[in-house]
Amino acid sequence: MSPAAPTPAYRRLSVEERRAQLLEAALSLFAHRAPEEVSLDDVAEAAGVSRPLVYRYFPGGKQQLYEAALRSAADELRHCFDEPRTGPLLPRLARALDRYLAFVDQHDAGFTALLQGGSVVETSRTTAIVDGVRRAAAEHILSHLRVSDPGPRLRMTVRMWITAVEAASLIWLDEDKQPPVGELRDWLVEQFVAVLTVTAARDAQTAALVQGLTSADG
Repeated sequence: MSPAAPTPAYRRLSVEERRAQLLEAALSLFAHRAPEEVSLDDVAEAAGVSRPLVYRYFPGGKQQLYEAALRSAADELRHCFDEPRTGPLLPRLARALDRYLAFVDQHDAGFTALLQGGSVVETSRTTAIVDGVRRAAAEHILSHLRVSDPGPRLRMTVRMWITAVEAASLIWLDEDKQPPVGELRDWLVEQFVAVLTVTAARDAQTAALVQGLTSADG
């Protein structure tokens, strides 16, 4: 009789590894269901652990877990616009949008709940987390434009475009992800140039940027 195969050795996860496992399970659930539809039992089952273990790491319960998962998602979204400052501007912006829209695609229901608000787990802290992503995106874009001291019109234009990107993403999800994501990306890049061009008629700082874009593509 041949000897039985050895049982794989059990490895106890560190505190950081266990917390990351629970957050990954929560993010996976929040990606496809509204936050109020996800229970701690659901998270425990997805992670393959007990409900008391989830409480051990998140004693504040579902609200604390949701906020932690939201911060994790926010960190990922911030990195979408973290593109090397080399080469023409518009291709850089297109690559950043590729990452942003890939996140939207992978976290469709969660992204909708996150940006539309109205969730029972929404608080001033969760609102601040989302607003922090928008501000970080604006800072990244201004950095790509090589503007260290933006005037109010330019700053407002960039933030308005970010809002338009969010709105377009939500509508894209509502329209069964049509048009194709590549077309949506290109359209959003074109809109960026368009809103800068409109602002350029009223703002010398923006006009100089637009002249650089049209003459040398960033």
